[in-house]
Amino acid sequence: MARVVILDYGSGNLRSAERALERAGADVEVTADHRAAAEADGLVVPGVGAFAACMEGLLAVGGDRIIDKRLAGDRPVLGICVGMQVLFDRGVEHDQAADGCGQWPGTVERLRADVLPHMGWNEVQAPADSVLFAGMDPGTRFYFVHSYGVRRWELAPAEPLAPPRVTWAEHGEPFVAAVENGALMATQFHPEKSGAAGAALLANWLRSL
Repeated sequence: MARVVILDYGSGNLRSAERALERAGADVEVTADHRAAAEADGLVVPGVGAFAACMEGLLAVGGDRIIDKRLAGDRPVLGICVGMQVLFDRGVEHDQAADGCGQWPGTVERLRADVLPHMGWNEVQAPADSVLFAGMDPGTRFYFVHSYGVRRWELAPAEPLAPPRVTWAEHGEPFVAAVENGALMATQFHPEKSGAAGAALLANWLRSL
């Protein structure tokens, strides 16, 4: 059974994520303890609310260092919702910019859509070789709640030999719905609120650990 730590930094649907991962077959602990987070088979970084507030909470518990150390050792990390957004270079909300963890190049910004927040079920366009979406039908829907996202994928100056797998969705315009980049994976939607589809995605992630 995979041991998973959900990083507790004061943001996110911690209990919902805990229950969903347990149902998917994981042994789950919710904590900000660095040793537990370092030794777990997988680390989940949740997030709900404003980008800047989430980053403040993450930095307060040294979450950025935990993520860095795990990835340096090729240890899996899964970001969810704003927990995905903070992995990018920066976020801009209400004309205020905040630095992110900088694991991926790109800016989180307000979606250009007539109706915000983007709330409800939406299809995604995943690459054929996706790990997270393996075995799922193309029309599978996931549950989103957000007004901000990454609207374009920015290539790093030296893109790795195996480029990230980027999954897209659309609400007013295309936006990044998920990224798979070696040990680092993330979803803009909430798998823990996405019923059978979310359960299948979490099970796929656990099998990859």
